[in-house]
Amino acid sequence: IVAATTGAGADDDDDDGGDGAGAAEEAESTEDDAAAEEGGEEDADESEDATAKTEIGKRERAKLREMQKLKKQKIQEILDSQNASIDADMNKKGKGRLKYLLQQTEIFAHFAKGSQAAEKKNRGKGRHASKVTEEEEDEEYLKEEDALAAGGTRLLIQPSCINGKMRDYQLAGLNWLIRLYENGINGILADEMGLGKTLQTISLLGYLHEFRGITGPHMVVAPKSTLGNWMKEIQRFCPVLRAVKFLGNPEERNHIRENLLAPGKFDVCVTSFEMAIKEKTALRRFSWRYIIIDEAHRIKNENSLLSKTMRLFSTNYRLLITGTPLQNNLHELWSLLNFLLPEIFSSAETFDEWFQISGENDQHEVVQQLHKVLRPFLLRRLKSDVEKGLPPKKETILKVGMSEMQKQYYRALLQKDLEVINAGGERKRLLNIAMQLRKCCNHPYLFQGAEPGPPYTTGDHLIENAGKMVLLDKLLPKLKARDSRVLIFSQMTRLLDILEDYLMYRGYQYCRIDGNTGGDDRDASIEAFNKPGSEKFIFLLSTRAGGLGINLATADIVVLYDSDW
Repeated sequence: IVAATTGAGADDDDDDGGDGAGAAEEAESTEDDAAAEEGGEEDADESEDATAKTEIGKRERAKLREMQKLKKQKIQEILDSQNASIDADMNKKGKGRLKYLLQQTEIFAHFAKGSQAAEKKNRGKGRHASKVTEEEEDEEYLKEEDALAAGGTRLLIQPSCINGKMRDYQLAGLNWLIRLYENGINGILADEMGLGKTLQTISLLGYLHEFRGITGPHMVVAPKSTLGNWMKEIQRFCPVLRAVKFLGNPEERNHIRENLLAPGKFDVCVTSFEMAIKEKTALRRFSWRYIIIDEAHRIKNENSLLSKTMRLFSTNYRLLITGTPLQNNLHELWSLLNFLLPEIFSSAETFDEWFQISGENDQHEVVQQLHKVLRPFLLRRLKSDVEKGLPPKKETILKVGMSEMQKQYYRALLQKDLEVINAGGERKRLLNIAMQLRKCCNHPYLFQGAEPGPPYTTGDHLIENAGKMVLLDKLLPKLKARDSRVLIFSQMTRLLDILEDYLMYRGYQYCRIDGNTGGDDRDASIEAFNKPGSEKFIFLLSTRAGGLGINLATADIVVLYDSDW
């Protein structure tokens, strides 16, 4: 076990951490000699530091090549063993094959257990903790101690290039990622939303830069709406990394390719799923150290263009980031396993043949066993387990009566009196009765012809004709009086239009993001809301656009105007 050093030397005056012999020689020299040689020594030290970093990088690359060679040998052993097993018993049942497969993947699985030992010991026994017998727990800890004794890196303090203070569970996550790296294993970081998956990922790249002399190139592929956040977080937490956002129109992308996306000019390329597909030719020119996929559930369909494209890129390591890692669909599980262990899970057809399970109970059992195959390559923590200091989330459901106008429309919907509520509009728009009832409960002005006019004027009628608006109008002044800041979510963008009219009518300052908001406008709105001393009181968000890659920690109240069912 090694700790990251602070660079302190044997005595306080030796800032560069010189050894005892150097300190003794300096003590024997005169003050004049020391002053005369000081400048030359500093230059020599800088040159030696640069040379040392270069040597570290060379050794690390050589080690990486050797590790990949050993990994290929192990994989070939697995494949040879698999083929022999299949030839020996073509009629073996799916569950038997799965048991065999679990034994084979243990060749890789044991590498990850060492780093998980410390994590499990530090983890509280929350309500989500799994129950094991005392004997099983003892056996597990013994295995973990053996794995830890095998060596490897475990940081006790965060890398010095990482700004801010990482929480204990985030440092444990970094150690887990380092463990995978040291053993040439791909992984899935699947912590619950809000636990800092982005920071842990950036800290891994910072660790490789600081301790291993590896500056990339790395590629982060994420939803377009989150690219701005990725760039800001890299600059905020690890500014030594040179990050390039590969996005824009053809002319802008051509400029980036020629001037920024060149070997040696960048460490991290941050791009979107769409750009990865469009620019696959340019991106395939690189041999990536890490390919990191955010919201990785997007590649669960192996036949999608995105999934196929991501498998084309040459890389030493793959890291998936997702909040929903384990699916209950056999084929989607195969897609994840194929991306993590492509050498073993290479054929979807063979996989389907192996696990043709007819009964529902058998299918469920196979899915659970495949989850076990994935688990050594996956790290998932919940807020309830790691953030013991957080106060519990308070959720209050307020049931509100409908206005007279809403009751009229609701009754007409149930009686299918389409002309009353559609004012001559298209009949097909009202075929989904459940959706129409939801619209009625949110605000009757969502129906064509319901709002009085023309001319259309904003007034108290906007509030009085919807029960939820009446309550919201009472709630917001009280929240503003106590200096709270509010996020209001809705499933319907047209309802956000109504809420926007209301906020302007009441004079509240606000920001808004929905599916039609461009990337630059999105980033500008988030920055305007979060900046110190911001006058923005409310942030309007559509649930889909606002639930992905947004950091609005300066707000303390969330209002779900309508829940997603």
